[in-house]
Amino acid sequence: MRYLLVLVLLLSFLQAQENKQKITIGAGPFIQTQPYKNVDNIVVPSPVVFFDNGIAYIRWSRAGVYFFGDKQEEYAWGFSLTIQPRIYGYEPSDIEGMDERKSTWEGGLAFSAKTDKAYIEVMLLTDMLDRYESFIVKTEAGYDFEFANFSLYPSLILIYQSSDFLNYYYGVKKSEELGSRKEYIPGNGLQIGVQTYIKYPFTKNLSALINLRVDRISNEATQSPIVDENYIYSGLLSLIYTFEY
Repeated sequence: MRYLLVLVLLLSFLQAQENKQKITIGAGPFIQTQPYKNVDNIVVPSPVVFFDNGIAYIRWSRAGVYFFGDKQEEYAWGFSLTIQPRIYGYEPSDIEGMDERKSTWEGGLAFSAKTDKAYIEVMLLTDMLDRYESFIVKTEAGYDFEFANFSLYPSLILIYQSSDFLNYYYGVKKSEELGSRKEYIPGNGLQIGVQTYIKYPFTKNLSALINLRVDRISNEATQSPIVDENYIYSGLLSLIYTFEY
């Protein structure tokens, strides 16, 4: 499935070359705290791309291609196939006696709708690299605000996580028991997050973009013996350039 989706995306972007489109590109450091005991935060360089021509799109590091929908000046909605990275997990050396939990790529079906300022998106995603071998459902709703030169894009995020997902990233297998750390198999859970993008223009084309996000991990995750934090904090600071091509 992942190879088919990549091919469809490539063909869609080639088709988009026929008309002028607005695209935003940039890069910056991405930081994400870890809820696990004694595991270092994640710090990685991140590309930043925003593009949507009604056929295909890129939103930061997530890409997709529409297969049904409508785009007007006042509103837009659509169903799409989408793919995104999942930056989670830890090395075997991070937690004594625990096997590695790897990052992965997720892909699936998305529905999005947007008016002039408000938007909502629902995604059904599955693990494409067979790490947790299950699914999650993510719903995000937000609104666009403008204050002087600043643009704010706050949103509320609800993520239903299957028991297989939580068991892979927060569970403890029988073979991983150590001292007071006993086997733990979580059930399904709900993670709740809030985030905002903050954009400040320096010139017509050049801007600073900040992303701030906090997630309250599910009760099933917080009960894991390898977890000592209830929240995951993440953020991005980037310089972006917007142009038409």
